[in-house]
Amino acid sequence: MWAGILLVVGAYLFGSVPHLRFLSWLRGIRLDGDYHQELWYRAGRLTGVLGVIGEFVKGAVPVLVGKALGFDPAFVVAAGVAAVCGQMWPVFARFDGEKGNSIGIAMTAALAPLALLCSLGFVIIALVIRMAPRLRARSSGRRIIGGEYSRSLPLGMLACFFALPFFAWAFGEPPAYLWGLAALFLLMMVVRRLTAGLRLDLRESPDRRRDILLRRLLYDRAAVSWRQEA
Repeated sequence: MWAGILLVVGAYLFGSVPHLRFLSWLRGIRLDGDYHQELWYRAGRLTGVLGVIGEFVKGAVPVLVGKALGFDPAFVVAAGVAAVCGQMWPVFARFDGEKGNSIGIAMTAALAPLALLCSLGFVIIALVIRMAPRLRARSSGRRIIGGEYSRSLPLGMLACFFALPFFAWAFGEPPAYLWGLAALFLLMMVVRRLTAGLRLDLRESPDRRRDILLRRLLYDRAAVSWRQEA
């Protein structure tokens, strides 16, 4: 019992490790906004890739450790969810972190890989919709990856995590996994999307609360960012 609780607490603290800020400190830059984009464009692609790898490690390790040590499935999935919560609400950053998409994918890959493999079909479809117009764009007489911003990927992620518990059930995963994946969907795709930076949105557009919440839920975008990208 106590060992399981320690696993969950340790997973949360592990997920809270501010590795993106550490990478930015190594490169001598100050992060403001989307940390992944800032690292990618300001610190270089290698640093950006290292940031994503760090999130994959933080999501997978607690689940793999729990499985390897033979913990009850409830503690294993709780550790995975705790790691994701640590990324989204880190104790080392005043409980205001990242969205959790990358670490959530890594966590579910370690927990229920077949279910994730099926659910990723929604993300792949969203990526095709997102990238197709970019691949047709031309710059300096050659095809490039670029172009207008697409809102398809947040919808693909929403569908992916919504479908995870159902695919896990179809593959006969333990009931604790189903409840854990359902909780992950609610925490990542609902609570975090609706609350991240919400005060700024409501202050900027107090008369459009319904639109703000809908756009956040479906497209994972603050109203200010939405206006800039529209």
